[in-house]
Amino acid sequence: MRANHHSLKLLVLASAIMLASCTAVPTAQPPAAPTQAPAPAPTRPVTTPAPSDWRDKPATPGDWMWSMEGSRSVARFAGGALVLSCDPNARIVTLIRQGSAQGSVPMTIMASDIARQITGAPISGPPPAIAVTLPASDSILDAMAFSRGRFAVETSGQPTLYVPSWPEVGRVIEDCR
Repeated sequence: MRANHHSLKLLVLASAIMLASCTAVPTAQPPAAPTQAPAPAPTRPVTTPAPSDWRDKPATPGDWMWSMEGSRSVARFAGGALVLSCDPNARIVTLIRQGSAQGSVPMTIMASDIARQITGAPISGPPPAIAVTLPASDSILDAMAFSRGRFAVETSGQPTLYVPSWPEVGRVIEDCR
C-alpha cells in the first residue's frame, strides 16, 4: 500500500509540475502610445438663420391709434408708418404707407390665409408715401382684420411692415361698409 501511496504522490507531483509548465509567463506589454486630444473645432459665431416665413419675422415696433378726421375713420400705425383711411361716401379704404417711389410699385398684403399683390402709387407730401385704394367690400381687408395676430405689407423698395391686426383695423373697415 505504501508503494501505491508513493506512486500517487509522484503522480500528483508530476501533474503539478506539468501544470506549472503549461502556464504562460506573463510578458510585459509595450507602453501605450500617448493619445493626443483632438484639435478643437474652430469657433465660429453662432448665427440664427433668418426666418423664411413672414409670420416668424420680428414685428414692426408701434401701436395702432384710431380717430375720426372729419367724416373719415382713420387708423394709424407707428405714428403713420401705415395708415388705413375710410371715405364713407365712396366706400373706399385707402391704405397708405410711408416711403417714396418713382411711379407705380407692387405691394403685397399677406395675412394668415391669403396673400395678394396690388399696385401702389406714390403720393407727395411730407412724408412721401405710397397708397392703394380698395373697395370697402374687398376680401383682403377682412383678411387683414382677422389675420391671426398680424399681417404684413411688403412694398418694392421699402422695408416690409409686420403689423398687429388690432381692432382699429376692423373699425376702419366696418365704418366704411
